[in-house]
Amino acid sequence: MAETLLSVSGLQVHFPIRAGLLRRRVGMVRAVDGVDLDVARGETLALVGESGCGKTTTGKAILRLVDPTAGSIRFGGEEIARRGQRELAPFRRRMQIIFQDPYSSLNPRMTVGAILSAPFEIHRIGDAGQRRARVAELLEMVGLPQEAARRYPHEFSGGQRQRIGIARALALRPELVVGDEPVSALDVSIQAQIVNLMRHLQVELGLAYVMISHNLAVVSHVADRVAVMYLGRIVETAPREALFFGARHPYTQALLAAVPEPVPGRRRTRHVARGDVPSPARPPSGCHFHPRCPLATDACAREAPVPREIAPGHRVACHLVQP
Repeated sequence: MAETLLSVSGLQVHFPIRAGLLRRRVGMVRAVDGVDLDVARGETLALVGESGCGKTTTGKAILRLVDPTAGSIRFGGEEIARRGQRELAPFRRRMQIIFQDPYSSLNPRMTVGAILSAPFEIHRIGDAGQRRARVAELLEMVGLPQEAARRYPHEFSGGQRQRIGIARALALRPELVVGDEPVSALDVSIQAQIVNLMRHLQVELGLAYVMISHNLAVVSHVADRVAVMYLGRIVETAPREALFFGARHPYTQALLAAVPEPVPGRRRTRHVARGDVPSPARPPSGCHFHPRCPLATDACAREAPVPREIAPGHRVACHLVQP
């Protein structure tokens, strides 16, 4: 079994709601409300769910771009959840992120060469000549010509900009990369190219990915395991094949049923989630999904289900699911 690179336990990220002249706290947004997950070296874990369920906040908390309210984040066996920014500096080289929007994530006033050189300057790696050589190597790695280093981001297409974003993320040779919807802002015709590039680089460099996405079609091609998130909690985790062909949680089933099926005869039984996602400032009692679940019972409203393993590597948080 591959060595565990990242282990997250009981992760919570809460944001205060303030109102009035004195800006008193009047509530709390529970963006992440007790997340447990593990990522092995070289593995791709996909984190999926509807918009607003806390996927991006979870990814940012893992990288310590936002501070966790509670919980444990162990990276390479070391606890980083409570470390200060100076203590985190060595870990910044080992963990990176690919942002969703290639248009806003690159500084329009900097050349591509300057953008890709910035990580080396921040961490004081190499001299000017070594940095230029490394920038050329990064551009070649993501399929861009060396002369791209002299140009500005606005001179490139969306797919090319995302290649630059990938190159920047890989500049310091990280072990873990969080992809925050890395292809959702791109044309469908370009998405496959970027996904294939990321898979190739993963094999070549031995990367581990946490892939945040709402696009289950993309997830089905890239993920080794899938964690389904709803209103700040993980409701089901399973290997890719087990989840796509044997999902057990009603919310996961509803997500899969919503994916268009090109062959009508293969359409899944509809499991429709009623209504909209509740506000994370006022989450429902018990199982957060129970107000929308067609199978909910009184027990679902009273008590939050504990994730249980129903098969090797397949965990479900639902009162109604039996091993």
